[in-house]
Amino acid sequence: MTSPQRLPISLTPLDVALDALLNGLEPVAPVGVTLQEALRCIAAGMPPLPACPPRDTAVADGYAFCARDLVGASSYSPLALSAPPVWVEAGEAIPEACDCVLDSDSVDLSGPLPQVLAEAIPGQGVRRAGGDIAAGCLLVEAGRRVLPRDLLMARTAGVERLNVRRPRLGIVNVPGGSVTADLIAESAQATGAETVSFTAAGRDAGSIAAALDDGACDLLLIVGGSGVGRTDAAVTALAARGKVLAHGIALQPGRTSAVGRLSNTPVVVLPGAPDHALAAWWTLALPAVDRLSGRRQRKTVNLPLARKIASHVGIAEIVLLERKQDTWTTLAVGELSLGAIARAEAWLAVSGGSEGFAASAPVDAYMLRD
Repeated sequence: MTSPQRLPISLTPLDVALDALLNGLEPVAPVGVTLQEALRCIAAGMPPLPACPPRDTAVADGYAFCARDLVGASSYSPLALSAPPVWVEAGEAIPEACDCVLDSDSVDLSGPLPQVLAEAIPGQGVRRAGGDIAAGCLLVEAGRRVLPRDLLMARTAGVERLNVRRPRLGIVNVPGGSVTADLIAESAQATGAETVSFTAAGRDAGSIAAALDDGACDLLLIVGGSGVGRTDAAVTALAARGKVLAHGIALQPGRTSAVGRLSNTPVVVLPGAPDHALAAWWTLALPAVDRLSGRRQRKTVNLPLARKIASHVGIAEIVLLERKQDTWTTLAVGELSLGAIARAEAWLAVSGGSEGFAASAPVDAYMLRD
């Protein structure tokens, strides 16, 4: 039986499809999660941190002193003490009247009176109050991804939970494309989103439609079945349950992608081929995830091109890049082999209104590797 799915005569420009997908989309509400759960999520508003350490502390094991009391002390002119000095371990608060720490080799305890054999300067061997974390600073700025070093700060400050925006992504795998579905699920997890995956009972429209659930997610991804093959029916299933905003995107690879709505939930239908699915993920699904996460605009790296990039007018083409000697070297344009995908360090989309870029032209590319 011939599939009822057909691409329209005129493909939808990528920017038009993306605008339709993002229309009305707002960041999800912040939630409090454990530090382990917060890793890679997008931070929401957080209260300022207290000073850390709260008091001056010893950086190393040794004896605590006031530096001005040690002026002139040396091995040739030891300074005798009337009482044993106070020993402090690294990380301990030093006594109020002290402002430096000397190691054990600088103090002689073998005689009847303790003797100091070296001078010191204020702050020597000491971490000042607020030296690690200044009072009032933010652990993570809202809209930024939580990194391992942020968790170090949190643990040091005694923070146990962080506020993040963590959208829920539902991923429906159309049978026959599990490799691509795993790729998209792992890509989604890398954004810090909470993902739930389902596999439709079959490739027919009824089975796919039955697997669609808008109540359990903030963004729904359907992987596979977006084309015009005899067993492709994902877009037909979406039309039966919701609304198709665009099917057939002026994107290479990824032209059989679709965007739509299931009730109020945005939907992206990604092709089953890995390269086509990645193109749709980068240009359609990932911007939706970023909008839901409240993420700041992703940073790009600007470098000149080693060679020119020629592109077809009317279709946005994905370009894979590798960095060599502070230039972007093109690995693939429009047709993305798995080898090129594995090697690529960055990507960019040549606009459908552009014929490409000249050699040595500076271009902004999104990094694929952190």
